[in-house]
Amino acid sequence: MSQAQSGKRVAILATDGFEESELAAPRAALKSQGVEVQVVSPEGKGIRAWAETDWGDTYEADKALSDVDATDYHALVLPGGLFNPDELRLNEKALAFVRGFFEAGKPVAAICHAPWILINAGVVDGRKMTSVASVGQDLKNAGAQWVDEPVVVDNGLVTSRTPKDMDAFNAKLIEELAEGRHSGQHA
Repeated sequence: MSQAQSGKRVAILATDGFEESELAAPRAALKSQGVEVQVVSPEGKGIRAWAETDWGDTYEADKALSDVDATDYHALVLPGGLFNPDELRLNEKALAFVRGFFEAGKPVAAICHAPWILINAGVVDGRKMTSVASVGQDLKNAGAQWVDEPVVVDNGLVTSRTPKDMDAFNAKLIEELAEGRHSGQHA
């Protein structure tokens, strides 16, 4: 357990259809560092994972989106999957929650299709990012500099492509959390 991470709290924002490994692996990595992790869902109810090719387990939510604020946490994790970010990017409460982390300079980590949420939150212009290849053009259209790399860090914003990049994603997430606020992280 890392002393630097003791007392830190991280939100994982997700809804039905998140890619299971993209929630489970970061949560386990953060917990192994002594970080308190809370799963936040729109309704505060259990959410069902997508496990590569079929529905996976149901994960209990710790909090409802309406009961949280970016000030409650030190960082935010956005798992991908196809259904989850497509739903959340149309949820104004979710977008406001995400923007709160950028406005406060707090680390945000998004993997796979999750940058769709960041596009709709209006926080990608001018940022260097990666994602699953199919979201690359969307990021470019929104003003981001998209690159095809396992993990990209831009002033507290951590992005990765797919579950194959999970180890690099988790390592950078933990590093950025330890560093704390980033003045270059902005809404």
